[in-house]
Amino acid sequence: MRLLIYEASYRRLQAAIDGLGREVEPVLMDAAAALSLDDAPVSLEDAAIEAAWANNETFFGPVARDFSRALLKSPTLKWLQSGAAGFDHPIFGQLVERGVRLATSHGQAVGIADYVLWGVLDHLQRGPERRAAQGAADWKRGLRFREIAGGEWLVIGFGAIGQGVGARARAFGARVTGIRRDPSPHPAADLIAGQADIAALLPRADVVVLSVPLTAETRHLVDAAFLAAMKPRSVLVNVGRGGLIDEAALLAALEKGVPEHAVLDVFDTEPLPEDSPFWSHPRVTATSHLSGATEGQAARNDEVFLENLRRYLAGETLISEIAPTDVLAAR
Repeated sequence: MRLLIYEASYRRLQAAIDGLGREVEPVLMDAAAALSLDDAPVSLEDAAIEAAWANNETFFGPVARDFSRALLKSPTLKWLQSGAAGFDHPIFGQLVERGVRLATSHGQAVGIADYVLWGVLDHLQRGPERRAAQGAADWKRGLRFREIAGGEWLVIGFGAIGQGVGARARAFGARVTGIRRDPSPHPAADLIAGQADIAALLPRADVVVLSVPLTAETRHLVDAAFLAAMKPRSVLVNVGRGGLIDEAALLAALEKGVPEHAVLDVFDTEPLPEDSPFWSHPRVTATSHLSGATEGQAARNDEVFLENLRRYLAGETLISEIAPTDVLAAR
C-alpha cells in the first residue's frame, strides 16, 4: 500500500511507519512539492497512491496547494486520513464523491475544550477590566464576578470536543446538557438531548457552546429566533464553524444585550476582514481560528493516524471515519 505523506511528517514518524514493514511504501512530498519513492523521484501517475495523511503541516505549510492537487488527481486514492475535525471543506466532498474513504481526527479537542473554558471564565471574571486596572496601576477591588458553579451549559455537538467541554464545565460545578444524535447517556453530561430540543433548552442556558459540524442542517442554526430565545446574561461560544451563525443576526442581538457576550473562534469569512465589527465589538471575544492550536495537538493526531493506518492494513473499522452522506451534506 502506497502512502502519500509530507516528508517532514514522515521523518517524525519513520520508525513507526517502517515498523509496519513493506506493507507500507511511503511516497514522500518534500517542501518543494517533489515526490519520491524509495529515495527516487516519481511522478504522481506512477506513484499509484492508495492512502494519504493530511495534517497541519500539509494544510498550512508550503505544500498545501500541491498536496491537495495530488489528492484530487490521484485516481488510485482510496483513503484519506485528515488531521482536521471538520469535514466541510469542498475537497472532502470531491474525494468522497469518487469513493475515497475519509477519517478525521480529534487531537485538537483537548485544546478546544480548554479554550472554551478560558473564554467563558475570562468573561465571567471580567478579564478585560482586570487587565485594564493592572495596566493603569489601579488597585480596584470592586470587580465582582460570576461563577460557573450552578450554571446551565448547553453544548450543541457532543462529540470529542463537546465531551471535553462538558467534563471541564461539570468539574467547575455546572450542569451540562449535550446535544447529539445518539440519545444514550454520557458521563460528561447531566442530560443528553436531540436537536429538536434546543429551542426548549435555550431559555435556561447560561452558556451555549457550538461544537457541531457544519452541514445543510446546521447552517445558520443560530438565527434571530435562536438568539431571541437565549437567556439574559448568557454567553455564546462558537468553536465549530462560522456558518453555524447568522452573523448579521448575532450582531443585532448583541446590540440588544442578549447574549451578553460571544466568544468566537470561527467566522463565515476567514481570515476575518480588518473592517469586521467583530474585532472591536465590546461584547465579543474574537480569535483567529486557533482554539485547537496547542503543543500537544500534533502528537495526538499522529497517534490517530498511526492507529488508523494499522487498522486500514488489517481491514478493521477506522477511528472517526465519516459517512459519505454526512460529508456530502456538509457542502
